[in-house]
Amino acid sequence: MIRPILQLGNETLRKNSLPVRDLRSSDLESLIEDLSDTLQEAQKRFGFGRGIAAPQIGELKRVIFIDTQVFRSPLINPKIVHASDREFEVWDSCFSFNISFFVLVDRYYRIRVEYFDQEGEKQVIDAESDLSELLQHEIDHLDGILATDRMKDVKKIMMRQEWEKIFK
Repeated sequence: MIRPILQLGNETLRKNSLPVRDLRSSDLESLIEDLSDTLQEAQKRFGFGRGIAAPQIGELKRVIFIDTQVFRSPLINPKIVHASDREFEVWDSCFSFNISFFVLVDRYYRIRVEYFDQEGEKQVIDAESDLSELLQHEIDHLDGILATDRMKDVKKIMMRQEWEKIFK
């Protein structure tokens, strides 16, 4: 089911999510389906986007859904267990901003994330560059952190139209 995406200013986006305890519940299965459906609809509406977190659809559970060319999966109770010293700058936006503006943030170039898959099996993913940045962004949502909180400088903000002129 496609759900509305909460927008900047909604207090739910600032709360910590709770770990999923029952990895085999029908509620979890429904949440994952809703995240996938909502992400697909948002991708069509905005023309891009690669991930979504449960808090963005009003569920304070530690679940994200990633959909890229190299990786498509729900991640349940994801946790960054290692990050490289190397960082890089990225222009970041969010469905919870209606992708109307971008902010410049620093992200770790390489991370290792432990999580549970939909079958309840523990998994590990080593991610770098774009996937690393995406996972950090979505995991931040689970801790009530938005890209605006990670801005390097308040002067480093760009409206979508300007971003598209430069990067598309």
